[in-house]
Amino acid sequence: MTINLLLACKDDTANSSTKAAKTCPGENPQFSIEFFKANNQGQKSAKGINHVIIFNPKSPKLDFKVNVGLSHKLYAKDKQGKFIRNYVPKQFNEIITDANSQLNGQRPLAAINADYIGTDDKPQGLNISRGVEYSGAFKNRRSSFGISGGRPQERIATLQTGRRSNNILNYNLVGGNGRFYRQGKFKDICQDLGEFACKQVTNRSMVATTSKGYVILLVNDLKANSVIEASPVNQELLPDMFDDVLAGIARNNCLGKIQEGMLFDGGGSPGLYYTGKIYLENGGAIGSVFLIYKTSN
Repeated sequence: MTINLLLACKDDTANSSTKAAKTCPGENPQFSIEFFKANNQGQKSAKGINHVIIFNPKSPKLDFKVNVGLSHKLYAKDKQGKFIRNYVPKQFNEIITDANSQLNGQRPLAAINADYIGTDDKPQGLNISRGVEYSGAFKNRRSSFGISGGRPQERIATLQTGRRSNNILNYNLVGGNGRFYRQGKFKDICQDLGEFACKQVTNRSMVATTSKGYVILLVNDLKANSVIEASPVNQELLPDMFDDVLAGIARNNCLGKIQEGMLFDGGGSPGLYYTGKIYLENGGAIGSVFLIYKTSN
């Protein structure tokens, strides 16, 4: 009888640990990616305005790529062996479904809009897709987000200005702007953005990395293609609110502390796609998208 009780206790403990790991991604070594909605305190909410993707860059179940608006095949070369870069404006739904959005014949599992597009239809920041650069005039002045190459267990998510000193880190990069976290310290960047982008155009698209190596992708827009219930803790984000929602998401999912954070293109550009559904798309053309794929592992 005693032995049976001990076994039952062990089983309960094991089940509790398994349940905890499943409900808290950062404590689960097998975690790869998850989509959910959250309020502005980072709490999961079925009617939340924040559409969130969290993922582990080191997961062997995932792979990554960057796509830009081109009139030809990505990585195509001319007769002299130089990469062709004939840019054309593309909206979010086009750039995540054209032939260039595929990786090894597979459509992306997830996607988020990234870089700004100039009046010349060219991306403005640092954009590199599987080691091939498609960058603009501000590539050395604006921050960018990226996932390194190499074996899955060695992948690192970085967020900084310009090319990385270690070339393996310059594998998949997308340009952005508006850096509001640096080395774990939060800054309200309202003054940096200016009055229009700070207080009038308040739909947002952003990325953050954590101390445990996880990545948070987030779009916030009342026009999203899902049920949203606006409230004082569930509204479009002003820059001083970025900390609350991201820190809450990181804490509630055991991801560690936020280390780096950056805005992607806002205004008419935010877009988010996950498992066959576009949760958000605005009318503007975009400079690049960051794409996530599910592997066969």
